[in-house]
Amino acid sequence: MRVTNSFPLGTLRDTPSEAEIISHQLLLKGGYIRRVNSGIYAYMPLMLRVLEKISTIIENELNNNGCSKLLLPQLHPAELWKRSERWEGYTAGEGIMFNLKDRQGKEFGLAPTHEEVITSISSEIINSYKQLPLCFYQIQTKFRDEIRPRFGLMRSREFIMKDGYSFHSSKEDLSSFYEKMGKAYENIFKNCGLDTVGVEADSGAIGGAASKEFMVTADSGEDSILFTESGSYAANIEKAVSLPSKEIPLKIFDNKWLETPNQKSVVDVCQKNNLDASQIVKVVIFIAKFEDKSEFPILTCIRGDQNINEVKLFNLINKKHNSNLIHLNKIEDNAIIEKNLTNFPLGYIGPDINDETIKNNSNWDKSWMRIADPSASKLSTFVSGGNKVNFHKVFQTFSFIEKQFQIADIRNAKKGDRISPENNEVLNEKRGIEIGHIFQLGQKYSEKMNAKFSDKDGQLKNLWMGCYGIGVTRIAQAAIEQNHDEKGISWPIQISPFEILLIPTNLKDPNQKELTEEIYNEFKSKKIDVLLDDRDDRAGVKFKDADLIGIPFHIIIGRDSINKEVEFFCRSSNNKIKIASNNLLEKFISESKVMYNKNS
Repeated sequence: MRVTNSFPLGTLRDTPSEAEIISHQLLLKGGYIRRVNSGIYAYMPLMLRVLEKISTIIENELNNNGCSKLLLPQLHPAELWKRSERWEGYTAGEGIMFNLKDRQGKEFGLAPTHEEVITSISSEIINSYKQLPLCFYQIQTKFRDEIRPRFGLMRSREFIMKDGYSFHSSKEDLSSFYEKMGKAYENIFKNCGLDTVGVEADSGAIGGAASKEFMVTADSGEDSILFTESGSYAANIEKAVSLPSKEIPLKIFDNKWLETPNQKSVVDVCQKNNLDASQIVKVVIFIAKFEDKSEFPILTCIRGDQNINEVKLFNLINKKHNSNLIHLNKIEDNAIIEKNLTNFPLGYIGPDINDETIKNNSNWDKSWMRIADPSASKLSTFVSGGNKVNFHKVFQTFSFIEKQFQIADIRNAKKGDRISPENNEVLNEKRGIEIGHIFQLGQKYSEKMNAKFSDKDGQLKNLWMGCYGIGVTRIAQAAIEQNHDEKGISWPIQISPFEILLIPTNLKDPNQKELTEEIYNEFKSKKIDVLLDDRDDRAGVKFKDADLIGIPFHIIIGRDSINKEVEFFCRSSNNKIKIASNNLLEKFISESKVMYNKNS
């Protein structure tokens, strides 16, 4: 392909102010994407070639694993989502689904995901266990009404994704296929030239019994990954489980009561009373709001030096309630406090606060759900709120109130924690970018949407389902996070828009022009992905653009063309050699094989 008769490169010299991270900056500077609006981008010709190569790698792997490609609608009727009980959670408040009404007043949503549609279709076409297992997948545009789109294609309102859905006759078959898809994902990411790590993850709004994320490690990642050096354990921070550090034993106090004027925070109580945060039990109150419009408060306890993992807490509450939990808000907002709490000793609440005090000082007349993390419930002695303003007190044990609490892990694991009593390995932490996620959905959707099959005994059973997502546009940007330098992008050869770039320094020179055409036609005849920069620009401009757009190999045709010699340059290693043009094809084939093998 020639630059002059195909597309303008559209590179930029200045870094756009909107771009916060290096991969976003380089995509814009390299002319790969153009911003249309906040979180909405056009994929320019170079970018589209990258996305098509990623899609081909995905398709080849999934087709080899017996999956069938289809294309599902992007516009979903609300009634399907209401049947799965996800409509309210995805559209109300801070929900992420764009939704609209047609001219008849019927509600629709623009799809962020396709569980409802594929389950509905499968309920019509799957009748017998003899048809199972089946796996369908698609690659298409999805939509999310992001509150704050940022980082380019990492968190955009419109993005390209591969999503797949499998159907099974048993839990065991689903589990086996889930593992198979995990291996397929590893192959896909290796074949894209990426280093990834698979981590245990929270299933979030998708739901299901188990899920695994595939992450590209990068300083700009939005997620935290906790892992052991040996690789024996890795999890997203939302899912990670560990042991907290050992608490410092509490000193003996002469008085049970501690006067703590204006000391509402753990930091203040510790600083002014010579205490360590591990000797404190802090009480945090949340308001849970459900899809059926009901809401009630949750009283939680955790050790003072630890933090509550709101994802774990959300999932725990959701399992115990008949209606889907939509929002979980910590009581911090003054408006919530003024509306619901009167004369309530916020900042001085203890775990032993009784229901009568709660009812007399709040608008909730039911007993509060109480949840304690083991880091709090296992303390032998500790300090916590005294349930009256300006006072804390010393507790000799948690056991006298333990029966009032559900004891459950609601704690954020963190760097330096041990993973188990039997294993002395500690957790390390890295930032990561999620590019893939697989789920064992179980029967969550088939049960709600009446998707059944007839088993070998003729009994009707709910289908078992799995779900498998890959962010195609995310892969492209994540690859840049792993492969760039101060000059620009350095694409893995597998997903680079072209394998090789020809740069004649002066096409007005007949020797250069003749040799350039000779090399270009030879490479094309061998079906090598080659781009010819035949612009009438200075050599320096072409070299800068070449480094910026990041094609793996450059062939520079200059004054030595009179002797049929060129320079062969490798972008990733910055190695440059002079070579006779008749040896060029052999050199490229050799070097590109090394690069393909290295990256995959």
